[in-house]
Amino acid sequence: MKAAFTRGKATVYHSDCLLWLGRRRTNTLHAVVTDPPYGLVEYTPIQQQKLRSGSGGVWRKPPVIGGTTRAPVPRFTTLSPADLKNMSDFFLLWGREINRVLVPGGHVMLATNPLVAHRVARSLEAAGLEIRGTITRLVMTMRGGDRPKNAHTEFSDVTVMPRSMAEPWLLFRVPLDGRVQDNLRKWGTGGLRRISGQRPFGDVIRSAPTHKRERLLAPHPSLKPQAFMRQLVRASLPLGRGIVLDPFAGSGSTLAAAQAVGYRSIGIEQDPKYLALAKSAIHRLSRIDCPDPMGS
Repeated sequence: MKAAFTRGKATVYHSDCLLWLGRRRTNTLHAVVTDPPYGLVEYTPIQQQKLRSGSGGVWRKPPVIGGTTRAPVPRFTTLSPADLKNMSDFFLLWGREINRVLVPGGHVMLATNPLVAHRVARSLEAAGLEIRGTITRLVMTMRGGDRPKNAHTEFSDVTVMPRSMAEPWLLFRVPLDGRVQDNLRKWGTGGLRRISGQRPFGDVIRSAPTHKRERLLAPHPSLKPQAFMRQLVRASLPLGRGIVLDPFAGSGSTLAAAQAVGYRSIGIEQDPKYLALAKSAIHRLSRIDCPDPMGS
């Protein structure tokens, strides 16, 4: 399949990710870092059109707080039993393909949501991937914390759901080929790259909402900040070599992070508007000055 474009060490394809993965040779990639459409429905053409036109749909526009208009967020409480089954089935198929194309010991880091994380995790485990824990991004996401709808005065001391102050990222690994040291020698994978000789990579990362300057460069509804993404991407290749894959590339934030830390990367994106956005955003995002993964 011919690439849509290349930016530095990043190669991007315009394709459905399952179709692209099905054509990829076995054991040719080394890590996955991605922010997938957790519930799938929020990134269907119909829902994306509603988001872009401001007419809602599954994307909820939060109320204005302190004069600040907040960005729309998808409502996973609206998913039907059929939606949930489709989501579980999709991530089972996706996980099997990821298990095949990654080399033994390759890590998978993917963003998720507390309401659906368990379903995604079950599917990936059923696909043969080993669960290695959860990376917690400490950030105020502005989800939850609302009083009962149309009864906020009557129940002024009640919150329907807790205000979300963290974003979970699932961490999985392809089964090893022997011991960790054997796998590292043969495949270059099996562990996570340390922050320094004194500091291992940790499972809690303090973060902040994506800065306005980054959103202006890449106006994607799920854009994650480079300061955070660079830490994940850097850790994903324990020896600093290999190829990082983002099967849901969006505006290219993972690829930009890989570019910033000097890694090769591949992105897959099926939405032509986001593909065009990534073409200009990858280079610009990669050049943003932010705290590096070494903490300097």
